Amino acid sequence: MTLRLIIFVLIVIGLLVHHPESEAAPPGHPAPLPSAAADHVILFVLEGVDRQSLKTGPMPALSRLAKEGAATWSAGTVAPPHRLPAMASLLTGLPVGKHGITWDTFEFSRGYPRPPTVFDYLDLSGGRDSAIFFMDESLYQLAKPEPYTDYQVCGPLKPECSPERLVSYIKQYVRKAASGEGYGHAILGLPHFLVVHLPDGARAGMEHGWSSGGYRTALRSVDQAMKSVLAIFKDHGLLARTTVFVTSLSGTGAAQGESTAASSPVPWIASGAGIKNGHAIRQPVSIVDTGATVLRAFRLETHTEWESRAVEEIFRDAPGVATTSAKGR
Repeated sequence: MTLRLIIFVLIVIGLLVHHPESEAAPPGHPAPLPSAAADHVILFVLEGVDRQSLKTGPMPALSRLAKEGAATWSAGTVAPPHRLPAMASLLTGLPVGKHGITWDTFEFSRGYPRPPTVFDYLDLSGGRDSAIFFMDESLYQLAKPEPYTDYQVCGPLKPECSPERLVSYIKQYVRKAASGEGYGHAILGLPHFLVVHLPDGARAGMEHGWSSGGYRTALRSVDQAMKSVLAIFKDHGLLARTTVFVTSLSGTGAAQGESTAASSPVPWIASGAGIKNGHAIRQPVSIVDTGATVLRAFRLETHTEWESRAVEEIFRDAPGVATTSAKGR
């Protein structure tokens, strides 16, 4: 074998075994950022919470997520910002006029929504399972039975239903799902996508007033529930590989009527795996964009008819987007 041929063979072997992504960073250079793909995603869906809420009562868990991640306090919701239509928009990636759910109570005769939801897209594009915990019976309208989703729904018809009780359900669910034997329902292991609905802020604000002690108590309860869910994931060693999203179906202005929906912006926050630290989101954001951004967090891609668009600038691997401080937003 000639020397030229030997050199050629060595070069080919080097190309086959060369894996630059596994190499350590050169001395004096920062290590590469971890992959933006999340193993798990938690979505907290609040109600009756906006920036003004933090002046009414401190929400340390929410504030920390905003400080440590990417945030805007001026995201748009839907009009009117009623619970069932707004949640349908968040999950289907469509405005109310397109998904067609205009009523706000569970009506068995109407069946489930026809448009596919983010849960369908997660299954079709990546085989991801979802566990959904709703705190209102009206949302049974969205609880379409599928082999890749588990639902638990409680609400005002069950006096014992509270954010604390919902957390206990989630704790039990995760413990059984992590046991290796599955939960015993549709999903046989830990869900990739966890949705936690916490509407007590809106309920207390509308019943007692937006500056009342009852509203402040509800905010504390909601914030503590978020903190507890994050602690569950930390205890199971999942939090470092989890992306967390927080938004609200309505702000405090929603109680004054439909016309205030556009002037009552809501928070939209992302934090955790793959998300920029201390980033103030510059682009316009709507709760409708949540589904596509969840897909993006998993690095999944799907071609759909929906109007949900990924909030690309929040991700550490987003090209050409500078990080800015989230203070003052």
